[in-house]
Amino acid sequence: MALTLNAGTRLLVVAPHPDDESIATGELIQQVRLAGGEVQILLLTNGDNNPWPQRWMERRIRIGVDERRRWGERRRAEVAEALGKLGVDAASLRPQGWPDMGVTTRLREAMDDSVAVILDRLDDFQPTVLALPALGDHHPDHGAAHVLTRLAVARWQHEPPRMLSYLVHGHDTGATGRVKLDSSVGLHANKMAALACHRSQMALSGKRMRRLADRAERYQWTRGVPPVTDSAVLPWQPSPLLQGWLHLTLADGQGVRQWSWREAPLAQDGQGRHVLHGLDATIEGPRFVKLHMNLPSPWIFDRWGWCELQCG
Repeated sequence: MALTLNAGTRLLVVAPHPDDESIATGELIQQVRLAGGEVQILLLTNGDNNPWPQRWMERRIRIGVDERRRWGERRRAEVAEALGKLGVDAASLRPQGWPDMGVTTRLREAMDDSVAVILDRLDDFQPTVLALPALGDHHPDHGAAHVLTRLAVARWQHEPPRMLSYLVHGHDTGATGRVKLDSSVGLHANKMAALACHRSQMALSGKRMRRLADRAERYQWTRGVPPVTDSAVLPWQPSPLLQGWLHLTLADGQGVRQWSWREAPLAQDGQGRHVLHGLDATIEGPRFVKLHMNLPSPWIFDRWGWCELQCG
């Protein structure tokens, strides 16, 4: 599916962390600017909760509050430099300073306030194209950012922008509705130069980040789905051995609800699928549910993550 860019294009990029803007949308940003359009970056966190690169570069073991704050300031400065390589003024960066690795917690505990931040940016910038993290991205900050952004767009009292979901952490499923940008040697070189500005991350993970950024930029058109009725089928079949530790989080226009797996309003249908009941069919807009375990783990990525509920 084609993406038409012109002088009237206003691209808003929702970036959970510094470097997401370069890895996922570096060429899209350049193409919008070359077409005469405008770009803004809504940077949700400063990426300050990333201790191993900081330990490596600063030759320190202990990282306290002051060290984290300083590291976040460094990473935010790197974004501004990267945007310059992409033809965007640093004034187009809108940093929010949310907790790194805490966007899901913010969604659970302050969903309305978080949605209001994104709504303010929509009202101020009036985007025609919105690039947001994919719902299926394995990083929890990315999946939660998708949910919050979609809920904000659903509340916005204007013509919704065309939404393009980008994937950083995970594998492309090959779903329909994909958009692949045309590229050029110059555009790609500028993108990689922007990536190199993120020195704090490149020092320890440069090979992995270059591999992520070297991929062709592909997006998924994101549209609304038919309204959910009073029940919806979940995509997961978790092992009974895990069910005592599992939790469900539901987020929609009504707010956030949370249950342990065994206390959730679940039943199995004739095909053995788990069906979530008791949903309010009068609530408009998208509805999302996350399966997770509230157990400490060194593994930061989601095992199950979020899904968008649909009829049937």
